[in-house]
Amino acid sequence: MEHDELVGALLTLRSRVADVRLPLETASAPVARADRTRVLDQLDDYLLPRLRDPGAPVLVVVGGSTGAGKSTVVNSLVGAEVSPSGVLRPTTRWPVLVHHPLDVRWFSSDRVLPSLSRADAAGEQGLAGARPGLRLVASEAVPVGLALLDAPDVDSVEEGNRILAAQLLGAADVWLFVTTAARYADAVPWELLADAAQRGTHLALVLDRVDVGAETAVGDHLQQMLADAGLASATVIVVPEVALEDGLLPEHAVGPIADFLTRTATDPAVRAAALAETWDGAVADVSRRALDLADAADEQRAADARLRSAVTAAYATASEQIAHATSDGTLLRGEVLARWQDVVGTSEWFRSLEQGVSRLRDRVVGFVRGRRPAEPALVEAVAHGLSAVIQDAAEDAAERAHSAWRHDPAGLALLDGLALSRASSDLRTRTAEQVRAWQGDVLALVETEGADKRTTARALSYGVNGLGAVLMVAVFASTGGITGAEIGIVGGSALLAQRLLEAVFGDDAVRRLTQEAHSRLAARTDALLDEESSRFTRQLDATGARGRDGDDLRASAAAVGSAMAARTAATAWGAGELPAGGSGHLRGTGAVGRAVAVPDREEPERPRWWSRWFRGDG
Repeated sequence: MEHDELVGALLTLRSRVADVRLPLETASAPVARADRTRVLDQLDDYLLPRLRDPGAPVLVVVGGSTGAGKSTVVNSLVGAEVSPSGVLRPTTRWPVLVHHPLDVRWFSSDRVLPSLSRADAAGEQGLAGARPGLRLVASEAVPVGLALLDAPDVDSVEEGNRILAAQLLGAADVWLFVTTAARYADAVPWELLADAAQRGTHLALVLDRVDVGAETAVGDHLQQMLADAGLASATVIVVPEVALEDGLLPEHAVGPIADFLTRTATDPAVRAAALAETWDGAVADVSRRALDLADAADEQRAADARLRSAVTAAYATASEQIAHATSDGTLLRGEVLARWQDVVGTSEWFRSLEQGVSRLRDRVVGFVRGRRPAEPALVEAVAHGLSAVIQDAAEDAAERAHSAWRHDPAGLALLDGLALSRASSDLRTRTAEQVRAWQGDVLALVETEGADKRTTARALSYGVNGLGAVLMVAVFASTGGITGAEIGIVGGSALLAQRLLEAVFGDDAVRRLTQEAHSRLAARTDALLDEESSRFTRQLDATGARGRDGDDLRASAAAVGSAMAARTAATAWGAGELPAGGSGHLRGTGAVGRAVAVPDREEPERPRWWSRWFRGDG
C-alpha cells in the first residue's frame, strides 16, 4: 500500500515538474532550468525504476576526470577490454554498461535511462550516430545483481559529454569515482562530489596511481577532505602505481575494488544500506529542488505580471492622452480651427453671437443645405488632426513599454529581434480607417436624432453631413488646455457649435449626442491601442509564463514526504528482495564505510575478479 502511495506521489510530482515553464530570464531561471532537467532525470532514470523494481541489479556508475583511468578500472575488473580507453574512445557518447548475461532484461529495455537508446556488441556499427546511447556488454565476469557503467569524463571539453556524465551519475545506485594521486584535489571532481554529498549518494573513491609507500598518507588526506566535504561515509580505495599487464591492472591492485563492489551487490545488509542511502538522498534532493522550482515558478509569474503591467500602464497613459486631447479643445486649433472659421466666417461670428444665435443658425443652415464648399475640408481637417493625436500617443506608449522591458532582464530577452520601440508600421493606415469610421458614427447619430424631430429634420433634410461636422466640433468643445488668444476663438467656436446643435435638437439631446460620439471615439481608439499593446503581450503569451504558480509543486513535494514517512528504507531494500544468486563474497581486502582500502602488494596472484564466485567455491 505504501509502495503504491509513494509511486503515485512521485508520478504526480513528476507531472508537476514537467508542467513548469521557465521561459523568462529571471534571477532564478538559469539554475531552475537545470534543476528541472535534473529532477526529471532523477525520477525517470533512478527513483521510479528503483522503486518499481527494488530487486533489480545494483547499478554502479564509474565516473571521473579525463585520464583518471575509469575504463582501465572497468576492464581490469572484468578481465577484458570491454570499454576502450584513450582520449578518443568511442565510449564517450556510447558509454559501456557491463552486466551478467542473466541480467540483460534489466537494461535492454527503457527501465532505466529511458532517453538513451541501446546497442549490443552486434550493433556497434550504429554507435557513430549523434544521439547518445548505451552499449550493453554481457560478461560472466560480473556477478548476477551487479552492473558497471563507464561514464564519459566529467570534465570533458564537450558540453554534451559532461551533461551525459551527470545524467548517468544521477541514475546510479552507487558512484565509483576514479581519480589520481596527482589530481584528486582538482576543482571539477569536487563539484561532482559536493553534488553527491547533497544528494546522499552511496560513494566510493578509487585513488589511482599512488606512489608506492605513500598510499596511507595520501589516502588519509583524501579521506579527511571527504569528511570536510560532508562525505565521511565514503570509502577510499587506493590503487598504487603499478605496471599494466596487457593493458589491465594486476589482480592484487584491483582486488579491493572487486571486494567492495561484490559486497555492495551481494551482501544483503550492505546492499540494503547502500540502496537506502542513495534512495533516501535522491528523494530528499528531488523534493528540495522541487521546492526551489516552486519559488522559481512564482518568480516567473511575478515577472510576467510585471511586464504586462508596464505595457498596460504605457497604453493606459496613451488612452488618457487621447481622451484629454479630444475633450480639452486641443483639436480646435490649427487646421481644424481654420476650416471651422471658413464655415462660420472669420470676422462676423463674434458680432453675430451678440445679435443672437438665430442668425448664426441661419448662416450654418445655409451652409449645410447647399452652400457647403468648406465642409469636406473641415471633416478632413478633423480626421487629420485626430489621426495625428492617436499616432503620437501610440508612439509614446510603444517607447515607454519598450523602455520598461529593456531595463528588465526578463523583458530584454523578449525584445531580441523585434522592432517594438515604435508603433506598428501600418498603424497610420488603421488609424485613418477608424477615424473615418468614427466620423460615420457621428453622421449616423445625427441622422438618428433628426429622425425623431420631423419638422427640423425636414428643414435640414440635406444637412446631415453639415450637422455631423458641427457635432465633431462640439465633441472637442472644452477650452481646457488652450491658452492666450486662442481661448476666445476656440471657446467661441465650441459655443457656436453647441448653440446651433441645441437650436436644432435641444439641450438634452446635444449632451447625449456629444457624450455618445466621444464614447464611440474612445472605444475605437482604445481598440487601436489594445492591438498595439498586444505586440508586447503576445510575446508573453507565447512563453506560457503566466501558467501555474508553485503551489501545486509544493503540495506534491509535501505528498512525497508523507508517502516516504509511511515507508521505511528497511522494507524497501530488505534482503528478501535480493536477486537469485545474489549472495557470496570474494576474497579481497576491500572495506566498507570510512576505512581506506590499501591492497597487499605481496599478495600472490589469484584468478581474475569474480571467477571463483561463479565456480561456487567462494
